[in-house]
Amino acid sequence: MPTLADLVPGQTAEILSLSGDPALVQRLYEFGLLEGERVEVVALAPLGDPIEIRFGNSRLSLRKSEAAFITVFIR
Repeated sequence: MPTLADLVPGQTAEILSLSGDPALVQRLYEFGLLEGERVEVVALAPLGDPIEIRFGNSRLSLRKSEAAFITVFIR
C-alpha cells in the first residue's frame, strides 16, 4: 500500500490508516489528520525531507519517516 511519503507535490490522496508510535498517532489525530481525510502534498524541501501537506484549511510539515506510517489511497 502507498504511504504519504510516496506522494509527489500536487498529488492528492485519502488517508486510510495511521500507524506507528502511539504518541505520534495521537498528535496527528489532534492536528485533525483522520482516516477518510483528503490530503494534498504541497511541497518537498530541497533535499526531499520534510514534506508539506494540506488538509482542510490546515498545512502541516512532516518528516518522511513520519509520513511513511500514514497509509493512503491515491486519487
